[in-house]
Amino acid sequence: MLKINKLIISASIAASAALLMTACNSGATASGAAHSGATAAQTAYANGKAVIDGGVIYPVVNGKTADYVVDMQAENTTFDYGRTPTANELAAWNTDVTPHKAPPAGSGSVEDGEMLYEDQCVMCHGDFGSGGGGYPSLAKGKGSNLKKTLTNQRFDPNADGPTRVFGSYWPHASTMWWYIHDGMPHPKSKSLSIDETYALTAYMLNINEIEVDGQVADQDFVLDQDNFSKIVMPNVDGFEPKIDGPEGVENVRKYYADNTNFGGQKVNPSERCMKDCLEPTAKEVKISGTGISDFLPPISTVRDLPVEEGAVVPGAADYEVSCAVCHGAAGMGAPVVGDKAAWAAVAEKGPEAILANSINGLNAMPPRGGTDLSDAKLKDIVNYMINASK
Repeated sequence: MLKINKLIISASIAASAALLMTACNSGATASGAAHSGATAAQTAYANGKAVIDGGVIYPVVNGKTADYVVDMQAENTTFDYGRTPTANELAAWNTDVTPHKAPPAGSGSVEDGEMLYEDQCVMCHGDFGSGGGGYPSLAKGKGSNLKKTLTNQRFDPNADGPTRVFGSYWPHASTMWWYIHDGMPHPKSKSLSIDETYALTAYMLNINEIEVDGQVADQDFVLDQDNFSKIVMPNVDGFEPKIDGPEGVENVRKYYADNTNFGGQKVNPSERCMKDCLEPTAKEVKISGTGISDFLPPISTVRDLPVEEGAVVPGAADYEVSCAVCHGAAGMGAPVVGDKAAWAAVAEKGPEAILANSINGLNAMPPRGGTDLSDAKLKDIVNYMINASK
């Protein structure tokens, strides 16, 4: 790694990396052997403590790290650029909100949050946070009830899996507040005031039926800096290992030191199976000779698709479902609803350029418009938009 004498880094990034840096900065020793010959020394730092995640480390030895050659010129290069940030600069960057750092002073009601949600969020996240259009659900009922689904395992292909939404899965409401304030609404991030962020967070608590100071956040609830710390998320203790608090690093180290704590399905050593483990699920029947040939009626070799009644325009249906909310109703074909002049300028670039922008994203539009549509379907949609706008 490059040696940096001075590094200007935001306080928010520093806070996020605290867990990692606590472990990595303590130094390491190892033999430098390949992975297949890893020794005990390669799994510990210079202070003797195990590598934080139970993995193996490879320092540079004779110009190599394990089997990989290192650019020693870059490794031995030093930099002396920049300057130490001032206290005011650090304070301006230090805007993160964590379980141990409350949001800034402000307040917002569930009622105001519902109005904001209907105005700026519902088109992507659906009514009452139900999800849609390729964007995640935010609520599907009472969080404490949905938490029980987190233990569901899909051993049966038809079984319901875990329901991971804000109310059931997220351990801290601070993540929701910070993400809304920094990243929402798409594509106008950082446009919400502190009070508006409080209001939207209050609405999220309401539709997930989350308790604040022992009471469910109802329609009259107002969230502020004082009662924010009293939010009780159902899954606050549902993660392992526990990384919160001053013992977080040691908790992680102890957890990974015991390999019975992780893995797929925990089984007893005596129950393990190494070969012929599966019961037969299908009976194999083989036909000798040339097989069956006298089918009645004879087997058809025609590969034509059946003709559908009525004209079907390729791309039209997918456009209405996945694109019309931002690009306008059928026939408008505008990058912004109603802006045909802007679309005319885009159309001049040709179908291939428009398709590339649709796949990779452009400006406010995420890759594939935030959907899982294939390249072929996106191509049909682009052709449909070009033809519909003529």
